[in-house]
Amino acid sequence: GLSPQVCWLAPEQTAGKQKPYMYTQGQAILNRSFFPGFDTPSVKCTYSATVQVPEGFTAVMSASSWEKQKDNTFVFKMSQPIPSYLIALAVGDIVSADIGPRQVALEDTQIRVWAEPCLIEAAKKEYDGVIEEFLAVGEKLFGPYVWGRYDILFMPPSFPFGGMENPCLTFVTPCLLAGDRSLADVIIHEISHSWFGNLVTNATWGEFWLNEGFTMYAQRRISTEVYGSAYTCLEAATGRALLRQHMDNTGEDHLLNKLRVVIEPGLWGVNPDDTYNETPYEKGYCFVSYLAHLVGDQNKFDAFLQAYVNRFKFQSITADEALGFFLEYFTELKEKGVDSIPGLEFDRWLNTPGWPPYLPDLSPGEQLMKPADELAELWAADSLSMEAIEAMDITAWRTYQLVYFLDKILQKSPLPEGSVERLSKMYPKISKAQNAELRLRWCQIVIKNNLEAEYSKVKDFLQSQGKQKYTLPLYRAMWGGSEAARALAMDTFSATAPQLHVNVQNYVKKILGLEVAE
Repeated sequence: GLSPQVCWLAPEQTAGKQKPYMYTQGQAILNRSFFPGFDTPSVKCTYSATVQVPEGFTAVMSASSWEKQKDNTFVFKMSQPIPSYLIALAVGDIVSADIGPRQVALEDTQIRVWAEPCLIEAAKKEYDGVIEEFLAVGEKLFGPYVWGRYDILFMPPSFPFGGMENPCLTFVTPCLLAGDRSLADVIIHEISHSWFGNLVTNATWGEFWLNEGFTMYAQRRISTEVYGSAYTCLEAATGRALLRQHMDNTGEDHLLNKLRVVIEPGLWGVNPDDTYNETPYEKGYCFVSYLAHLVGDQNKFDAFLQAYVNRFKFQSITADEALGFFLEYFTELKEKGVDSIPGLEFDRWLNTPGWPPYLPDLSPGEQLMKPADELAELWAADSLSMEAIEAMDITAWRTYQLVYFLDKILQKSPLPEGSVERLSKMYPKISKAQNAELRLRWCQIVIKNNLEAEYSKVKDFLQSQGKQKYTLPLYRAMWGGSEAARALAMDTFSATAPQLHVNVQNYVKKILGLEVAE
C-alpha cells in the first residue's frame, strides 16, 4: 500500500467496510507507475483497456464506452485524445443508479452516479436531476460537451481530494453527500474541467493555472447562471479567504505564489502534491477575471472563451499561447497595449509572487455577507447582547453564508470566555452539522477557543473522512494549540492513520514532527 499512484484500500478504509477497493490517481505524474507511456500533459492519446476483476467486484474507468464481458472482464475505450494523467481506474463493490438523461440531440445518454451499495441511495437523492442543468449551461457558455457520457463516482472516505476531473467519470469525495445539495460547486468545478483542463490542457505543470484558473472562472460563470451572482460572489469570497490564509501561511513572496511556477528538476519526482496550493486556483481566477475586466463586456468575454476552447481543443498549450490568442482575438486591446499596463503587466501576473494585482468585484455578495459580518461582530463583543443576536434569524441561510460567518468567527477567535459555548447551544444547525464544510470550520473554532468539551467532534470528523483540505488544517490548528489540543492530535492520528491516503499520512507526520518513512 505504499505507492500513492495505485491506492489499495483495506475493507476498513471503505464506506461498506466489507470488501477491499483500489483506485488510481494520475495527476500530476503518478500514472507512470500504473502503465508505461508519455507521462506529460503535453502529449494526448486515445486508449483502450481490458480489466479482469474477481467475482463480486466492478471496474470503472475514465472512458467513453465500456462493456462487461464474460469472466468478470470489463473492456473500456476512450475515443477522444486525453493526456495520460486523466486515465483512471477504480475497482470495488461499486453499483450505479441513473439520475436523468442528457438532453442532447441524437444522444441517448443517461447521467449516472456510481458508489458503494451503502451510499448509492444518498448519491441518487443528492444529485437526481441537477447535473443536466450544469452541463447544459456549460454547453451554452463554452460550446459542445465532447465526452459523451458524464458519470460521477463517489469514492471511499479516504479519498484525499474533493474531486478529480477524470473524463466521462468524475471521482468525488463522499463528503459531497451533505443531504442538502449544498456542495454542488465541487461538481460544477469538475464539470467545468470538461472544457478547461481536459479539452484545452496546460502543456506543463508549471502552468497549472491554465487548467485551474480558467476552470474556477468557468465554474463561477455556470454558478452565476444557475444560482445568481449574490450566491456566487459569496462562494468566491470564501475562495479569496482561502487564498489569503495560504499566503499568510507561506509569506506572499514565496515562489509558489506566482502563476508560472518554476518546477525544479526532480521536484515533481519527489512529490507533485508539494506544489499543490490555492494560488493556481484563486490567483488564476483573478487573472482570468482581469482579462474579462479588460474586455468590459460579459457576452464578448463568454464568446472569447468559446473561441479559445474551439481553437485549442484536444491540444496542450502554454500561457503565452493562451494570452497571445486573447490579444489576437481582441486586436483593439492589443493595440492599446493592455498586456503592459504598469502594475498589471501580464508578465507580472505570471512571474511575480504575491497577492493578485486585480481583484474582481464581489459586491453582489454583500447582501449575503453583511448580515453574517454583523452577527459575527455581535458574537465577538466583550459582553453579548443576546437581544440583538436573537433578533437575527439564520434559519434560511444557505451553507456558504454559514461558512462565511464561521470564517469571521474563526478570525475573531478566541472569543471572550463562555461565548463559544453559548454559540454552540444556540445554533445546533452549526455545531451539530453533518455538512463537511461546516464541520471543518466548527472544528477549527473548537480548537482555536480550546473548547475541550467538544474535542470529540474534531476526532469524529477526522475519523469520518480523509480529505487533504480538511485534514491538514485541523492538524496544524491542533499542533499550534494547547497541550490538550496536541494530545488530541496524537490520539486522533494514531486512531485514524491507517485509513488515510499515504501522502496525507506523511503530511500529518510532518506537522506532528514524526518520522516519515522514505
